[in-house]
Amino acid sequence: MAPELVIAITFLIIFVLIAFKCPIFASLGIAGAVGIFLSRGVIGLTQVPLSIMSQLNNPVLVAAPLYIIMGETIAQTGIGRDLYFALHKWFYRLPGGLAVASIFACAIFGAMCGVSIIGVAVIGVMALPEMLRHGYDKKLAVGSITAAGALAMLIPPSLPFILYGAVSGVSVGKLFIGGIVPGVFLALAMAGYVFVKAFRNPALAVRSEDRITWREKFSSLKRLWTALVLIVAVMVSIYTGICTPTEAGAIGAAVALLIGAFVYRSLNREALKKIFGNTARIVGAVILIAACAFAFGQFLLYTRVPDRLAEFSVSLGLSPFLVIMFFMLVLVFMGCFIDGASIVLVTTPIFLPTVIALGFDPLWYGIILVMNLEMAVITPPVGLNLYTMKSIADDVTMEEIISGTMPYVLLEFAVLALFVVFPELALWLPRLMK
Repeated sequence: MAPELVIAITFLIIFVLIAFKCPIFASLGIAGAVGIFLSRGVIGLTQVPLSIMSQLNNPVLVAAPLYIIMGETIAQTGIGRDLYFALHKWFYRLPGGLAVASIFACAIFGAMCGVSIIGVAVIGVMALPEMLRHGYDKKLAVGSITAAGALAMLIPPSLPFILYGAVSGVSVGKLFIGGIVPGVFLALAMAGYVFVKAFRNPALAVRSEDRITWREKFSSLKRLWTALVLIVAVMVSIYTGICTPTEAGAIGAAVALLIGAFVYRSLNREALKKIFGNTARIVGAVILIAACAFAFGQFLLYTRVPDRLAEFSVSLGLSPFLVIMFFMLVLVFMGCFIDGASIVLVTTPIFLPTVIALGFDPLWYGIILVMNLEMAVITPPVGLNLYTMKSIADDVTMEEIISGTMPYVLLEFAVLALFVVFPELALWLPRLMK
């Protein structure tokens, strides 16, 4: 059978399966198996298990459960509460100050956690009732938390960066450092949007009449040393080259467990059961998707889909940036229907050879890929952050959550376009690494 026909049949299968709401791992596995059988026969299928095992046997993937343990442990402590209420005291008098505090709390929490839904849940439980109590517009309140929770995907440590590094071979340490500048930029852009919106229409975010002294403000910072210790323990060790990202993950998980046990005294038997149970579920789901994605990747390798796409893209003679922006639009569309981990594992083997053929740095592409994935978790119908927010906000409708979040999708795409046009914005910091 002609390779072109095999490719068409295989992609048709995966689209049909996804359209009928077949789980993404099953869609990838079935389509990949059919494609391999049509292109290489039974012999090709027998080689798939060995290929999957060799790719899963990647030390980089060990970092994933370590950072998830760290995030789950932090969720069981009072770090999120201390973080939010400290920022609340500093920003409460600004237009939209409580929403701004929520955005920065999610950003800092993301620097310790790496899982967006945990950030939304932990910060949202405290921030949303506080904003609604002060008369904030529901859409403004839920939108700021839901969108800012996605910053955990970009601000290191980040699970999507770990997966991209495992597939592409790019240094996870440099990816982590590369996520800092766009992460901070996005947090400031979100806060600026809220400030301007609340300044122009004060009814959306009624200013607090509370009076907080400077002594109270500085006193609120005392408990934030735990967050600082965690961030420094992970990021400084990576940036200085003392530890690999995997070793830094182990340090972060250990420090988080020690803080939970001896500072907040919140790690009882039930808490530990929840931490390791949630970690096992998340890691199990990611590994299952990864295994099926690797099988699909084997099909791509057999049929030379990445090479064909690269040759076709170069032959068009279009501006390389136009090709990249087209890829970004494709990823935005996919993000509406597929989770971020699947997008990384499926599209990277297809798009990355073209990106390299066009002369772009794979490190830069990894950064803008994850920036794109931030939109995936806040766009319906699959956006996990939307459903997480709904689970903690009984008196807010899903329509209000989506409506409040959509302006941030447009804002994130505008920031993404900026980092596409000016790659050095993302690359200058990781290039300083030893």
